[in-house]
Amino acid sequence: MLLEAISSAILGLALAWAATRRLPHRLPSPAMVVPTGVAGALFGAFVTHSALDAGGLPAVLLGAVIVSVASVSLLLRPAGRLGRRSATA
Repeated sequence: MLLEAISSAILGLALAWAATRRLPHRLPSPAMVVPTGVAGALFGAFVTHSALDAGGLPAVLLGAVIVSVASVSLLLRPAGRLGRRSATA
């Protein structure tokens, strides 16, 4: 259980770091993205471990990655203007 928690936290940290490096213009500050990624990974590992009841480390880490990516994706902002113009313009 401890190995799952540490591994999922490291995966969440790596995913959040990669997201802040790849999409800095679409994400808020790294001070918000990194804890969100780590917390999402830990929550995903907890849910997967609870659902599978010690189903194995790879399955738990996959659940951690999925929930971490989903959590960080909720922080994304639109890239820019959507290209629509108002009727009065």
